[in-house]
Amino acid sequence: MKLGINLGYWGAGMDADNLAVAQEADRLGYSVCWAAEAYGSDAPTVLSWVAAQTGRIDVGSAIFQIPARTPAMTAMTAATLDSLSGGRFRLGLGVSGPQVSEGWYGVKFDKPLSRTREYVEIVRKAMARERLSYEGEHWTLPLPGGPGKPIKLTVHPQREHIPLYVAAIGPKNLEQTGEIADGALLIFASAAHLEETALRHLRAGRARAGLTLDGFDVCPTLPLAVGDDVAALADLFRPYTALYVGGMGSRKQNFYNQLARRMGYEREAAEIQDLYLAGDKEGAAAAVPRQLIDSTCLLGPVERIADGMRAYAEAGVTTLTLAPAGFTLEERVAGLRAGVEALERAGLA
Repeated sequence: MKLGINLGYWGAGMDADNLAVAQEADRLGYSVCWAAEAYGSDAPTVLSWVAAQTGRIDVGSAIFQIPARTPAMTAMTAATLDSLSGGRFRLGLGVSGPQVSEGWYGVKFDKPLSRTREYVEIVRKAMARERLSYEGEHWTLPLPGGPGKPIKLTVHPQREHIPLYVAAIGPKNLEQTGEIADGALLIFASAAHLEETALRHLRAGRARAGLTLDGFDVCPTLPLAVGDDVAALADLFRPYTALYVGGMGSRKQNFYNQLARRMGYEREAAEIQDLYLAGDKEGAAAAVPRQLIDSTCLLGPVERIADGMRAYAEAGVTTLTLAPAGFTLEERVAGLRAGVEALERAGLA
C-alpha cells in the first residue's frame, strides 16, 4: 500500500507550511501529494508550485471541479502539468456539489453521472491528441453550423496515459467510476464498511468494462492524529465531521450525510444535519458519534495507527492519503513521519 498526503485547500491558514509539508513528504517517499479546490484557491496553480519544488512525489488534483472548466481546458492543464512535472501528474475530477456548481460557477447541477461520463470521454480523447470531435447530451464539439473544426492538442504530455481519478461517494457514481476511471478518490472511508459502501460498486463497474480491480487505485483520504488519548484526538475532528455530515450540501442532497446513513448512522446523521442546518454547529459536533470519527480517521499511538493501516490494506485500499492534524509545521511533519513508521510497523512498506 502506498501513502499520499493531502494539502487540502490553499488559503486555509497553513499556506506558509504547505510547501514544506510537501517537500518532507517527497523526502520520506510518499507516493502522491494532492491539492483541493472549492471556491478559493485553484488546484492547478498549487500543484505547479509544488511540482516545481519537489523531485519524486506525484502531484494530483483532488479535485479539479468539472463545472469550473471545459473538458478541453482540463486536458490542456493536465498535459501541461504532466509535461512540466516530468510525468508526475494525476488528474482527479469531481462534479462538486449543487451549491458550488450553481452558486459559484453558474452551471446547472443536473445529470451528474452522464455529465461526468462525457467529460471523461472528451478529456481522454484530447489528452490522447486525437482530433477533437464529440456529440453528446452536454457537449458537442465542434459547435454545429459555425467556423469551428476538429483540432488536436499541441502539447505532448510526458506520458501516453495520465492516470485519471474520479471523486465518488454514491453507489451509482462509484460504479461508473470503476467503469471509466483509473482510480477512485474516497472520503469518510471506513475499513469495516469499505466493501459494502464502495468496493462492491467499483467492482461492478470494472466488470461492466470487462476489467477487475487489479491495477485500479482505491485512494481514500483519512485525517491522522498521533497521541495516547484517542478520545481527545477524536474530538479534534468533530467540527470537520459535523460540517460534512451536517452542512455540506442541502437537506435533500448531502452525499456525506447519505454515506453516514449507509454506514449505519441513520438516526445520528439526521440529528447532526438538523442541528447544523438550524445554526447549532457546536451541538452538531457534539452529536457526532465517536465511533464514526474513529472509524474514518487514523487516531492514537503509532502502533494503533499501524493496525488501522493494516485493516485498510486488507479491505482493498491501494493508496492511503493522509491529512495529518496540526497547528504547526512541526506537528504536521511529525504526522507525516508517524505515517511512514506506522506503514513499516504494519508490514506494508
